[in-house]
Amino acid sequence: MAKSAPNSNDYTGKHIRVLEGLEPVRKRPGMYIGSTDSRGLHHCVKEIVDNSVDEGIVGYASEVSLFLREDGYVTVTDNGRGIPVDKHPSGVSALEVAMTKLHAGGKFDEMAYQASGGLHGVGASAVNALSNHMQVIVNRGEIYYYQEYHRGTPVADVVTIDEKKVLELFPMEGPDFVKYPSGTLSSFVPDDTIFSTTKYNMSVLRDFIRERAYLMAGLYFRLFDGSTGIREDYYFEGGIRSMVRHMNQNKKIIHPVVHTAGEYQSEKFKVQVEVAMQYNDTYSENVEMFANTIKTPDGGTHLTGFRMALNKVLRDYAVNNNLFKSDKESFTADDLKEGLTAVIFVKMPSDDLQFESQTKAKLNNSEAQSAVYQVMKDGMEEFLEEHPSEAKAIIEKVLLAARARLAARAAKNAVIRKGALEGMSLPGKLADCQSRKPEESEVFIVEGDSAGGSAKQGRDRKFQAIFPLRGKILNTERARLDKIISFEELKNLIIALGTGIGETFDISNLRYHRIVLMNDADVDGEHITTLGLTFFFRHMPDIIEQGHLYIAMPPLYKIENKKESLYAFSDAEKDEKVKELKEKYANMNIKIQRYKGLGEMNPEQLWETTMKPETRVLKQVTIEDAQKADKIFTTLMGSLVPPRKKFIQTHAKLATLDL
Repeated sequence: MAKSAPNSNDYTGKHIRVLEGLEPVRKRPGMYIGSTDSRGLHHCVKEIVDNSVDEGIVGYASEVSLFLREDGYVTVTDNGRGIPVDKHPSGVSALEVAMTKLHAGGKFDEMAYQASGGLHGVGASAVNALSNHMQVIVNRGEIYYYQEYHRGTPVADVVTIDEKKVLELFPMEGPDFVKYPSGTLSSFVPDDTIFSTTKYNMSVLRDFIRERAYLMAGLYFRLFDGSTGIREDYYFEGGIRSMVRHMNQNKKIIHPVVHTAGEYQSEKFKVQVEVAMQYNDTYSENVEMFANTIKTPDGGTHLTGFRMALNKVLRDYAVNNNLFKSDKESFTADDLKEGLTAVIFVKMPSDDLQFESQTKAKLNNSEAQSAVYQVMKDGMEEFLEEHPSEAKAIIEKVLLAARARLAARAAKNAVIRKGALEGMSLPGKLADCQSRKPEESEVFIVEGDSAGGSAKQGRDRKFQAIFPLRGKILNTERARLDKIISFEELKNLIIALGTGIGETFDISNLRYHRIVLMNDADVDGEHITTLGLTFFFRHMPDIIEQGHLYIAMPPLYKIENKKESLYAFSDAEKDEKVKELKEKYANMNIKIQRYKGLGEMNPEQLWETTMKPETRVLKQVTIEDAQKADKIFTTLMGSLVPPRKKFIQTHAKLATLDL
């Protein structure tokens, strides 16, 4: 019998709910700041800092300071014009409107902000809504206006306070702020009922401030850590040229930084473009893109314009100067990526910016493509004409990548002919799982026959596969695709994963949604893990970005007596477990076994400690900062010895040695 439709009279006007004021932000915070985890927490800081940076973009601020206080508050100050405080047409202070109303702010007025970083006027008000307490002081002509808020609601009207009160409220931040002839001070503490964590990562904030200092050449930044009392200053006269040099640190460069800047007049508005680029001798690409100081990690139209211009200029130069060795020799757009480091920075009226979402990961403005193409084309052509020897080195670098690509394709086709698609056969060394559903399947990549044997016996065959490696794999930091494919262990791993590699990589064909690097808890094991991380980061980054790569954490110790057995993953945990057993079982002998490798564990122990989903410890590999990860992999796995030696000497005291 068919189910009867619900009575339409049950759905009335009382079911339509109107969210007032900042209530939508508290109801759906992810729509405004992306998430309520650590990333969203730090995004709130970025929104407030970018409001101050916007004053620098339009030339009104020369200093921006960020204070991370011991009491959990974050304070941002600048010496810009100060948020307007006069009476708004709505009947309250413009300051209160800016802080408590969505889609309200100076960025809608194209006369006030030509190229601001904020969008939609929700930044400060969204942060206010998600803060347990927020305070704002505006200095307009050395008159201080003050208002505080509780979860986005004003505690009282805007009032004027004197300099003494400013210093009383903000003893750490006030002395610098009162020196400014004008400016804004914003201080907030996040609402712990909204965020999963309210603990800031100083490293994340430091990298963010440094990035802003690179983009805003001539704007002075200060960062204060209240817990340590340390102050850091950032100022880069060279702007994004300095940023490219920093990104290429510890790499062998092929030519000086190419820097070009200019304006492009579209039908609607002007677009300011600045590009800095430099090739190095590595095989990976590192490109950072920004629109009005907003980082756009997913690229967009400005990246498309850059690639089109670089392709055309280098191709035309190679043809006009007879640099192709034959009529058949050429290169593709992908060949241009090898060893390329670049920063693309566009500025345009904020109300004309178009992104895919409020998180602003990808730029959609068609004007940006035309602008970057024209400015980059003109600047690159000029550089090549004025620097013929460097131009030839760049073309040789690109052609070398093209030849390697053809060699890799030939090697890959040979691999396919020999086994990848021949009867869809998988490597014989792979102990596959029974499940054919990738979302419930996982593969453990282990080193050595003994560990592989224990893992095969101890696993749950339904969803766990084992792929044993024979010895240390190739260091792929400085290996092209043809060399990788010809390396037997890596070739078999690529076939086992099912995604392919290089231009044919397709993550939708991934056979396991959990790829676990499982190695011994010693120096050799950590080195093998690093080699594995290098391979995935350089040649299959999508696997990391989509959360499929993990590191297993096998225990270091087994602690037991006649009554009980415990496992410890560190020396500190071992001491704690020993103390626990002594208190629980007085006068009973305790035996401590130090595992030198996974092969020392029998299958049952390996299953219980490292492979059983209910009891194991897995660390998911993520890339929070691709630029920093790129630098670390270059330092540790690259060809230059001095930077690696310096890194090891600097961080040796943090390492655990297995002697």
